[in-house]
Amino acid sequence: MDFLELAKQRCTTRGFTTQKISKPDLEHILSAGRVAPTACNRQPQKIVVVQQSENITKVQKAYNTFGSQCVLIVCQDKRNALIRPFDGKCSGDLDIGIICDHMMLAARELNIGSVMVGLFDPNIIRREFEIPEYIEPTALLIMGYPEKGFLSPERHSTERKPLTDTVMYEKCSVE
Repeated sequence: MDFLELAKQRCTTRGFTTQKISKPDLEHILSAGRVAPTACNRQPQKIVVVQQSENITKVQKAYNTFGSQCVLIVCQDKRNALIRPFDGKCSGDLDIGIICDHMMLAARELNIGSVMVGLFDPNIIRREFEIPEYIEPTALLIMGYPEKGFLSPERHSTERKPLTDTVMYEKCSVE
């Protein structure tokens, strides 16, 4: 399958079966995150793999896990952050987004569904998993086998704006 076809097949999954992700498949997904590009190759990611039911329950205090048997708490180490000098923007959020995207695509290639979540309570995650202050919980990557299958890759023709609405050449021409 070519990349665009894989990208179209990836979709948000909310609702998972009880089937566990095999260790080889999980390592494949984590390896995809490992090779993701990061700013100046700083590789700020620290990933907590959560699979034990008592720890899934801890995650659920911060966000719904939709019955998943595997949650990745994707954090960034702030000790060696790359900060843009012009406006103080840290590259860590972008890096974590790229890493998660690589892992979501790798998961989909294996017929594993996923949803990346940023709207969770990081203080609960920090407390429940004893995460030090210099490590920032940035995203939850909730994964598993979809309870109701995957959405149609054809949905993009109606659910996505056309390129003409989102791409501008040579200057920003927003109305």
